[in-house]
Amino acid sequence: MDENVLRRSVAEFVGAFTLIFIGGGAGIVSGSDIVAVALANGLAIGIMVSNLGHISGGHFNPAITLSFLATRRITAPLAVAYWVAQFGGALAAAAILRGLFTHDQMLAAVPHAAAGFGAGKGFVLEIILTFFLVWAVWATAVDPRGAFKSIAGLAIGLTITIDVLMGGPLTGAAMNPARAFGPQVAGNFWGSGWIYYVAPPIGALIAALGYEYLYLRPESPSRASPSPARATRRRPRSSAAPPPSASTRGATTAAASAAPPTRATRRFAPRDAAARRSPCTGSRARSAAAPRAHER
Repeated sequence: MDENVLRRSVAEFVGAFTLIFIGGGAGIVSGSDIVAVALANGLAIGIMVSNLGHISGGHFNPAITLSFLATRRITAPLAVAYWVAQFGGALAAAAILRGLFTHDQMLAAVPHAAAGFGAGKGFVLEIILTFFLVWAVWATAVDPRGAFKSIAGLAIGLTITIDVLMGGPLTGAAMNPARAFGPQVAGNFWGSGWIYYVAPPIGALIAALGYEYLYLRPESPSRASPSPARATRRRPRSSAAPPPSASTRGATTAAASAAPPTRATRRFAPRDAAARRSPCTGSRARSAAAPRAHER
């Protein structure tokens, strides 16, 4: 096995082990205290996602791994390695719990549909609860605009907490095939167990594919807005007058030559060669005839 795959699989094993040992153990020792069970499950996942999310992604749930595989975010061999590690971690934790508590106490850790609620309703409820969980995973840990390093573990853990607060008394709010598998094997109780292997994958796929399609696919350019090239070509016309034609330039030159010279024209107009060769008259002649100061 590749060393990188092994390291990731060990992280998934540890995360799944923590969920079943803490979450299932809280169900055993707390009795019917749903708040304690909800906090134990939510904190276990939140802490493990924060601790190991940068190594394996922090799945700890075969349904989440399936959603990553369906959206082509992991390869099939890596997904299989994750599934083996997740079910193995859940089974190891449940076996230790079975060694610590009696069989009757162990049954408190096994998720099952409540009497009078029915497997059909439990199936629908598990789909909805898993949808919430995977939607939170995609919004915080998958979406590059999310805040994975900041709040992903907190958001995912709190989502599990609110799911257990609502669905715990009805189905156990497993949302995770591994969460059901380990305690079912250790406690040898499989009543209505099929819903935990069918409903969570369905809810996970709906959430992952829906979020992927709605928010993570490349956006198509709008037909209403012009492209940058068209916007460049559609520049507004300049308000300056058009350049004069050849005939207009000729007429303007002739009119300028026929007009009498103004003071500015006389001042700055160059003298012709005859004027420059003629002797000076007037004051300029006198100033030229007068001896210079240094010659005197």
